[in-house]
Amino acid sequence: MLSPRHWLLGGVLLLALACSPPEPLRLGFVGGLSGRVADLGLAGRDGAQLAVDLRNQGGGVAGRRVVLLVKDDGQDPGQARRAAQALLDQGVAALIGPMTSDMAMAVAPLMNQAQVVCVSPTATTEALSGLDDHFFRVTSTTRAFARANALYQIKTQRMRRVAAAYDTGNRSFSENWLENFNQALAEGGGQVVARVAFKSGEDVSYAEVAGQLLAPRPDGVLIVANSMDSALLCQQIRKTDPSLPITLSDWGANERLVELGGKAVEGVTVVQTFLRDSDSPRYQEFRRAYLERFGREPGFAGVYAFEAANLVLEALERRGQAGGLKQTILAMRRFEGLQGPFILDEYGDVRRPQASISEVKGGKFQVIE
Repeated sequence: MLSPRHWLLGGVLLLALACSPPEPLRLGFVGGLSGRVADLGLAGRDGAQLAVDLRNQGGGVAGRRVVLLVKDDGQDPGQARRAAQALLDQGVAALIGPMTSDMAMAVAPLMNQAQVVCVSPTATTEALSGLDDHFFRVTSTTRAFARANALYQIKTQRMRRVAAAYDTGNRSFSENWLENFNQALAEGGGQVVARVAFKSGEDVSYAEVAGQLLAPRPDGVLIVANSMDSALLCQQIRKTDPSLPITLSDWGANERLVELGGKAVEGVTVVQTFLRDSDSPRYQEFRRAYLERFGREPGFAGVYAFEAANLVLEALERRGQAGGLKQTILAMRRFEGLQGPFILDEYGDVRRPQASISEVKGGKFQVIE
């Protein structure tokens, strides 16, 4: 028979357990935090972290504090899978990332097998479109971006005979982007007259790539690569032809391009659905908080990662006992982003409002259409 002292101690223990804070809710982030794609990954990590911090300031999710567990994928499929598995082993409720299409292709099967939601801020490959899986994204696919760019070039007659360079280190993105661009260009009477493949980081001779691009005497160049490689290629092209029109995929369209490219990227056009000078109050509030916290512009990667994290956090808040996170997100459909709402279709794909064309002028991206 238990003594009164034992009953008292047991009661104190139960009271302590009842009053202890609930276990934190874990979210994972996977992105390239090292190497040539680090600008994308670091901005994505910081955007997701800011979303988590602001949510915790408001009480967390259903009274639970949220922690973000971060892993570097190194822009390597094997490392990306190991990073995702490590986060799954730590019991994450969902994954934010990866930030590039090839890494999303590597991680998606693993997340599907574990039945854990993965929301990519910036992976746009169409290879992951129209699938009943656990992969979601908050940005448009390559088709939307590439076609908008090509149609602008035809409309303005900036370029009809285009030489294209593309990075095979993110093949599912770059080849998909180039094919969509080529199709739209051909519909308008244009033609891709040269395709020059290279793999970022593998002792690339940018002078040689530039020479191959200029050999067929195109009236414009397309570069489908990250911001660093895009900047370096622009510098080499400008040494031979200072006035040749150059356009980039959305992948290279961030602040690092301007920092590294300098005068060589002046006049370069890019396509994107993110507006840096948006007067949306939600965006302006986010931008001020991001600048104060990290001391630099968020760019499209920071914006989309903030939105991806908030999509997950809101769905976790709404999730009922009867349905999982995937079903909750699909039921939500409409989400209020920083610069306006966007809608997910039945497969978790998003089409943003009409893409805009920007040009680098005076070291800044300025919308021209």
